[in-house]
Amino acid sequence: MVIGVCQFTIQLPEARSLKDKRRVVKSIIERVQNRFNVSIAEVDGQDLWQVASIGIVCVSNSAPHADETLQHVIRFVDGNLQRGYLGQVHTEILHMNETVG
Repeated sequence: MVIGVCQFTIQLPEARSLKDKRRVVKSIIERVQNRFNVSIAEVDGQDLWQVASIGIVCVSNSAPHADETLQHVIRFVDGNLQRGYLGQVHTEILHMNETVG
C-alpha cells in the first residue's frame, strides 16, 4: 500500500476577514473532492485571514500513481485560484509494507 501525502499553503492577500478566506477554501475543497479521489481538509491556520494550510491524502498500490494524483491536484488548485496564489508545497510518498491478515 502506498500513501501519498501533500500539504500546501494558499496565500490570500485580498482576504479581509475569515469569512472571505473560508469562502475561497471551501470552494477549493469542494471542487477537489468532486474531481479527484482524495481526502482534503484545511489542516492549520484556521484563525489566520490571509493564509490557509491544506492537506491532501491519497491511497494507491503504486507510488508513481499516488505522486501523479497529488501533482494533478496541485496543478488544479494552482490553476483555479482566482483570489490568491499557491505558497509552499510539500509532498511525501509513504510505503506501507506490512501485510494485514
